[in-house]
Amino acid sequence: MNDVDWRGKHVTVAGLGVSGVPAARALHERGALVTVVNDGDDERSRAQAAELEALGVTVRLGDGDTLPESTELVVTAPGWKPGKPLFGAAAEAGVPVWGDVELAWRLRGPDAAPWLAVTGTNGKTTTVRMLASILEAAGLRTAAVGNIGVSLLDAVLGDETYDVLAVELSSYQLHWAPSLRAHSGAVLNLAPDHLDWHGSMAGYAADKGRIYEGNSVACVYNAQDGATEDLVREADVEEGCRAIGFTLGTPGPSQLGVVDGILVDRAFVANRQKQAQELAEVGDVNPPAPHNIANALAAAALARAFGVEPAAVRDGLRAFRPDAHRIEHVADVSGVSYVDDSKATNTHAAEASLAAYEPIVWIAGGLAKGATFDELVSGAAKRLRGVVLMGADRALIREALARHAPEVPVVDLDRTDTGAMSAAVREAARLARHGDTVLLAPACASMDMFVNYNKRGEAFADAVRQLADESA
Repeated sequence: MNDVDWRGKHVTVAGLGVSGVPAARALHERGALVTVVNDGDDERSRAQAAELEALGVTVRLGDGDTLPESTELVVTAPGWKPGKPLFGAAAEAGVPVWGDVELAWRLRGPDAAPWLAVTGTNGKTTTVRMLASILEAAGLRTAAVGNIGVSLLDAVLGDETYDVLAVELSSYQLHWAPSLRAHSGAVLNLAPDHLDWHGSMAGYAADKGRIYEGNSVACVYNAQDGATEDLVREADVEEGCRAIGFTLGTPGPSQLGVVDGILVDRAFVANRQKQAQELAEVGDVNPPAPHNIANALAAAALARAFGVEPAAVRDGLRAFRPDAHRIEHVADVSGVSYVDDSKATNTHAAEASLAAYEPIVWIAGGLAKGATFDELVSGAAKRLRGVVLMGADRALIREALARHAPEVPVVDLDRTDTGAMSAAVREAARLARHGDTVLLAPACASMDMFVNYNKRGEAFADAVRQLADESA
């Protein structure tokens, strides 16, 4: 809880933006002497600085590496890498470093809502929003917060009163949250990502595993991803906390899974050896792609750990609507289905997306972020009708296709202008046959051609709608 007397405490906030500004404001309101340091000195940063300086906060732009004198605590934006000189100086001076999540955890009131926390390489946002929908269906006051875009600080310090919070946490946030102790936590899956930030796969996994530390009721893991179960084994939890698995197959005791198209619970029932509680039908999950069913099972496990009844799980899943650009059906044109999964920005996400459809004309490419594509391509080869490649690192995918799917037609678009996506959609339409799915699942980041994955998805949807208009 709020165990710090902030009055007169010298606190350095590292970074402006979504987390830095609320952190600086909250600390200043509690009497701390706050200095904000920021690498950038652009127009947006100067506007944020002016807002904080008007309150009496000191802001230093253009130098995020030097530790201000007298600093007693650093509160950092989650994206700042541990190797920055600022943190080295803090360690040398014996100054602790917290993230925004740690600060929110420390500032909670005595009657604070418990946290149901979710992390994983892919599926976090969808799972948290599913969880919030289930909790709402149970009549609970809740919100989806954290890395999902709603500041945890705003949630814990605002005027709203909650019964429970559905919290999305990134590996960055978990790295800087040593005191976090969730009611229950889930790691959905684990695949290489952000290794430049964490330094290694072991470092990345260790930070993900922090979500289990101190859990009081349940550690939810993916029974089909052994790395997540390993993290549960390594966690130091409260006495009585249970390991709860989820699987797309038939569940064992203390697991949730799928039997004959029904999502069932063999964890939160009176007799786990002999009983299974029906929760929902696969058709209640929107969309019912395998990886999305896994998300639903994880959300259901966390909700059941909090005491939610089965009917609310069903009703919450039925009410849930996924965010844009997450395996989103755009249109059917001339018997071909067009699906936007622009959010599939890494190979693990693209693998899940490709597994949901067949046959596929795949639109892929962008910034690879050091990824390799052999495993992805070899696993999807039999599903592919054709491939359209675009983006800076498309050659890496083309080479993997040549090795593992040489018979699949490939169109290589060597252009980065605003019309490139329209050209990609038209080439995909040319390759597709009646009954096929044209799937945008880039397996890469978008910033080589688009501002973000949202803009990439919007460009795809616009191109599909134009194609539909021309075919009408």
